[in-house]
Amino acid sequence: MSKNLAPNTVDELCSVRPDLVGPFTAALPGARAAVLGRLWGAFARERLPGIARRRRCGEELVVTLANGGRLVGPASAAARFAQVPADFGVMGPGGPVEQPARLLEALELGTPGSLRLAEELDNSVVNLALARTAADGTCTAVADSVAAEQVVTDGHPQHPCCRTRSGLSVAEVLAYAPEHHPVVDLAVLAVPAALWRSSGTWPQELREGGTVLVPVHPWQRDHVVGGHPGLVVTRRTIPARPLLSFRTLAPREALHGYHIKTALDVQMTSRRRTISPVEVADGPALSALLAEVVDRAGYGDRLRVLHEVGGGAVYVDGRPSPSLAVMLRQSSDHDLAGGEVAAPLTAVYATGAAWVAGDAAGWLAEFAELVLPPALTLLSLGIALEAHGQNTLVVLRDGRPVRVLYRDLDGLRLNPHRLAEHRITLPPLAGDRVGKDVHALRVKLFGSLLSGLFSELVTALARARRREPEALWAVVAAVARDVFATLPANGDAEAFFGATWPLKATTAMRLAPDPRPAQWAAIPNPLPGRATGGGEDA
Repeated sequence: MSKNLAPNTVDELCSVRPDLVGPFTAALPGARAAVLGRLWGAFARERLPGIARRRRCGEELVVTLANGGRLVGPASAAARFAQVPADFGVMGPGGPVEQPARLLEALELGTPGSLRLAEELDNSVVNLALARTAADGTCTAVADSVAAEQVVTDGHPQHPCCRTRSGLSVAEVLAYAPEHHPVVDLAVLAVPAALWRSSGTWPQELREGGTVLVPVHPWQRDHVVGGHPGLVVTRRTIPARPLLSFRTLAPREALHGYHIKTALDVQMTSRRRTISPVEVADGPALSALLAEVVDRAGYGDRLRVLHEVGGGAVYVDGRPSPSLAVMLRQSSDHDLAGGEVAAPLTAVYATGAAWVAGDAAGWLAEFAELVLPPALTLLSLGIALEAHGQNTLVVLRDGRPVRVLYRDLDGLRLNPHRLAEHRITLPPLAGDRVGKDVHALRVKLFGSLLSGLFSELVTALARARRREPEALWAVVAAVARDVFATLPANGDAEAFFGATWPLKATTAMRLAPDPRPAQWAAIPNPLPGRATGGGEDA
């Protein structure tokens, strides 16, 4: 690996968890191959600097580089959600390439973005191997909704930085990461009300007279709070269990009914996980708006919004600090009935559909009937959900889908013209999530719901139940056609059934000078009855 991260990790494990040295070493080849496969897929799909062209020759993918060199590897390994063997490699100009950072180096970019990404890839390999040491293989039953979030070992199934946790030591990963099933003692800051900028409702349980009690991740306490000597860390802690996103946690006893989203100055997948003042300001108002529109459309029994109840940030140098911010959200257990469990959809993929009861096509149809009518109706009204497999949860009862939950409204996008046509009034918002581009609205929903969530489900169900993906996609298409038949003809259906779907170009974004603006690749639309043409280069 490019900076001997694996030996360093072994040294750390010898100090903190010597029992994991053997499992970690055994997991390392498979983790390396998995990250390499995701990167090879990006080489096949995304517009990356340093790549001149790509073509498929039989079972091989040939990538011609701008420097004249060639990379050759199995085309099957570049497919989305590919399962690659532990000895997977790509043939480069100088011989076999087995390390993800080495594959990136073949582009000969030498830019700050490429150097940054090389380190992130190394970090992803190490943390993926470490995560796999915690997997016990028991996915057929789940104790509760938190356990359902913690079974996702491999992280983002299409992102080469799927397990990047830059800035965390091995001991910190073991102490805080959800796949290691820890109980995390959140710190509590005592903040004078005059230094607290809040929105929504802050619970009385987190107030003491004129002081606001602010939950803080212990990593943030240890690495960030110390830089602000005026902040007081109380003796109180809030024991909590980390959810899929790592920095959002479910309290064990205090703050019943809430999840706590903390700020964390750690690079995970695509960005540092702080909380912007805009997110704090807009969350409660967006929650209320979205819930009201869903209910008005008649889908409140299918799609329920987990409200951003309240949040805030500590003023530092006269401004609310993204590093000292927190949001309180309704728990995914908020209104579960007995025998029900809420699971992120990406957990259904991660467990190989082990929790799915009954026929695969029937289950998928039931789920599609829950999520497509409200999601596509909201799109027609001017609201695009970022409905990927982490934000979108399915409520299961005896292995069958009964409701869908949606959380984390920061990715929501709004179109003022469509909203005005349907007499939906926007509350005052601090962010820039309102835009006139209808194409951008569709990209937001389809890039998450179709290229992400449904693609994961179809892949998992097809593998687990030995079904042809085409038959499962036909189920999705049938439900969508029924929904669009009830909606205005506004171009959404044509885009849904168009030749291609958008997929976030995560590697291109990490290579960009500014990695924040979204970039997109086009992937072939797998639905029957779609338009023809377009698709991937390869």
